Amino acid sequence: MAMEKLGIDKPRSQIAVAVSGGGDSLALALLLQAWAVTCGGEILALTVDHGLRADSTAEALQVQKLLRARGIRHEILTWQGVKPHTHIQERARAARYALLQAACHAHGFAVLALAHNSEDQMETFWMRLAHGSGLDGLCAMPPLRQTDGLTLIRPVLSFSRAQLRATCRHFNIEWAE
Repeated sequence: MAMEKLGIDKPRSQIAVAVSGGGDSLALALLLQAWAVTCGGEILALTVDHGLRADSTAEALQVQKLLRARGIRHEILTWQGVKPHTHIQERARAARYALLQAACHAHGFAVLALAHNSEDQMETFWMRLAHGSGLDGLCAMPPLRQTDGLTLIRPVLSFSRAQLRATCRHFNIEWAE
């Protein structure tokens, strides 16, 4: 139903999904896999290894092992080069989206699913309000957005984190915090 609302309900659709290993993105990958089986679609899970923590590569490999055991095609994208010393989160986010976009284009996937949920929506509103955003800046994250030849979708925006973690538990999947 969430996919239909986004207009992504065509048979044999191809969707890439960003998977960090957290409960939200793992639940989204599992739900998209079930959707793909139902409509004959194809998914590709993408995990970005920023290389900012000592254990990041091992964590990405663990996500890969877990998803592949479920029959989900997966690729690790590694952020190469010198890492920033300031504005780390902002620059890591920009690098993550650049890597995800490049992988989508390289594999011929025009849709990228992101696991933003209802709590993310609220946090975004309050952060923007605290930073003095005007009315346009206070708008919610859109469930669908076009950017640089890629359609970003957020199919679980109406889900809570608790619901997404319950989905992982239903599939017997452990997530990273």
